[in-house]
Amino acid sequence: MAQIPKSSGDQAAGNATAPAVPTTVLRIRSLIPSLAPAERRVAQRIVDDPERAAASSITQLAKDCATSEATVIRFCRTIDFSGYRELRLALATEAGQARGARSGAPEMASDIDPDDTLVTVVQKIAYTDARAVEETGAALDVDVLRAVIDAMSAARRIDVYGVGASAFVGADLQQKLHRIGMTSFAWSDAHVMLTSAALLDERDVAIGISHSGTTIDTVQALTEAGRRGARTVAITNFPRSPVGFADHVLTTAARETTFRSGATASRLAQLTVVDCLFVGLAQSRYTESRTALETTYEAVRGLRINDDRKRRRSDAAPHATSVDDE
Repeated sequence: MAQIPKSSGDQAAGNATAPAVPTTVLRIRSLIPSLAPAERRVAQRIVDDPERAAASSITQLAKDCATSEATVIRFCRTIDFSGYRELRLALATEAGQARGARSGAPEMASDIDPDDTLVTVVQKIAYTDARAVEETGAALDVDVLRAVIDAMSAARRIDVYGVGASAFVGADLQQKLHRIGMTSFAWSDAHVMLTSAALLDERDVAIGISHSGTTIDTVQALTEAGRRGARTVAITNFPRSPVGFADHVLTTAARETTFRSGATASRLAQLTVVDCLFVGLAQSRYTESRTALETTYEAVRGLRINDDRKRRRSDAAPHATSVDDE
């Protein structure tokens, strides 16, 4: 039976119910790059139109994908379903839940077309980004998240690796950890990543961030950290990618779109995971985190424009203008 993320048992009874998200489709989408060509066609057909797939017989789906029924069955087993009947039931159930949650509102296309107006571009990007955050939250395995938080809480040191856009996410995580008194470093240079990883041991945690999961620098650094005994964590959109060897894999759910506007969505999805890690970690060491946050806030308080200074500048502005007018 496929592992479908469930709501945390820790959720209070009075909390609002999370919106229904098609987690089976998210899982299939994350596995597409690792599938064989024929199975990939089946996966893409389901991702493109899950409701039609749910309504199709195995014979019809195989025909639509120019493949055989045996390939469809093999695909089902690859994604941890016992057969096509179970997959259809999951797709139909989730499609119905998603329809009800959206109250019949149509799903907006993510791709940017050449004749789209700027208003439409803004709407599509906002929709894609919002869905990335929502779907990442729905797909996040809470048990894995808890295991990573526990490992980070006990760590002597936490190394964070990422290049390109993922480097900015890594820097955000490092800054957050530093604010609550955790010893952490964020690296984006291949040489520095490897030399830092070589100094880790079983007391440490190494986190690699890569949307594709195929970034060589990140994979190599995480591999070296693991070889030295550190607990390794991967944050990626594709759990069966090369970075998926990590001890713990936290999966994002950003969609690929034209002009890589998905790059923005992928960063937001990664930042969602980072925020979950940070808040979970801060909560687990509440007193220390609260003290550290208050101390660091006071340290930078003098660098902010306070209400009195704002008022003085506001009062001075009309006077300065009148002098200039004279």
